[in-house]
Amino acid sequence: METLIPTWQASVLGGVLAWIVVSSMFNVTRIIRSLTQPWVSSCVISGIPIILQIQKYQHPFLDALFTGLSCLVSVPFYTGFLPLLFWSGHGKLARQMTLLMAVCDYAGNCIKDVVSAPRPKSVRILTVTSDEKDFAMEYGLPSSHTLNTVCLSGYLFHYILSYNETSNAYFHLLGFAFVCVFVGLIGLGRIYLGMHSVIDIIFGLFLGLAILAFWLCVHEHVDKFVVSGQNVTSFWAALSFLSLYAYPTPELPTPSFEYHTAFTGVALGIVTGVQQTYDNFHHEHVPRVFTSQLPIAAFCCRILVGIPTILLVKFCSKALAKWILPITANALGISIKSSGYVPGLTGSSMVKKSNEVKQSNGYLQKMLFFSNQDSFDVDTGIRLLQYAGLAWSVVDLVPSIFSQLNL
Repeated sequence: METLIPTWQASVLGGVLAWIVVSSMFNVTRIIRSLTQPWVSSCVISGIPIILQIQKYQHPFLDALFTGLSCLVSVPFYTGFLPLLFWSGHGKLARQMTLLMAVCDYAGNCIKDVVSAPRPKSVRILTVTSDEKDFAMEYGLPSSHTLNTVCLSGYLFHYILSYNETSNAYFHLLGFAFVCVFVGLIGLGRIYLGMHSVIDIIFGLFLGLAILAFWLCVHEHVDKFVVSGQNVTSFWAALSFLSLYAYPTPELPTPSFEYHTAFTGVALGIVTGVQQTYDNFHHEHVPRVFTSQLPIAAFCCRILVGIPTILLVKFCSKALAKWILPITANALGISIKSSGYVPGLTGSSMVKKSNEVKQSNGYLQKMLFFSNQDSFDVDTGIRLLQYAGLAWSVVDLVPSIFSQLNL
């Protein structure tokens, strides 16, 4: 007889909750920071001459090349690319890369805010894109671009080899060399652009290899759970909720928590949608692009229909969350504030503290069953639901529309 909640799920959620409590009681974040930040900061300072030496070779072509490569492996790019991967018929690859991306984003941003190591100073920033300006507001170690590139390009290479059994050793060697060169260019580009120091790149590389090795051991089990497991939606929602509170407090405000919240919402929406519609739209025998069942013209029609639809859902999800969450919080007697999403709540019900961010009150203070926090930032919940709704539409609503339109 199956239990209501499988033991392993209860163990995982209980373990995360225990970590939140223990970390708050013993102030683990500050302890780790005190041990690591001085050494990392000294490495950043000592690495500045290397950055300046590399930047001596500045050229407009290199500026464009490394800026373009950085955009190609950024979180916003992957967020736009992954829906196309789902709609192309490669559902397993798309959901695996989405979940792997969520793990990389969470792990990388947690370490950034735990260590709170500075980015290199006294160097020229050779890129002016809006995304890079946002990234520059985060801490430096590890390099998220390097971390994401190692994990996602490595997993893509593994996926291609797994589904191309006829490939020879030359193909394997060529693919491996391409991945290595690509990762190397990304790392070199982050140094050239003045966005990271050498220690950031090295740590991002090794962290990426560790996460990739771990993911290759568990990805089949994770995928099996997502498509046919028990209590999938409720477990993932609870895990997403707890992950918000398990996030560390940075030394100074950064946008890393916002990025994590958004992509956690994406993962929640993908898991929820795939679990509900796997047999209809995401099984292994769905039509794939460049085949007679899904020619390129039909795929382009999917894009023209799908992109406006998910943008509309994103807008509606945000509007609905902005309306529902404040009402729910008020009904429960929870004091709330808003950093910008709900103008009427901006600056209300809160004690004025300079340079305070959403996650600045520690772990326990953010838990709803502790009342010593003056107010809760409703923007976090709005952002989570907004991106969950967007991701759900990618794998549930939009494929349903494709089915109705015979696309």
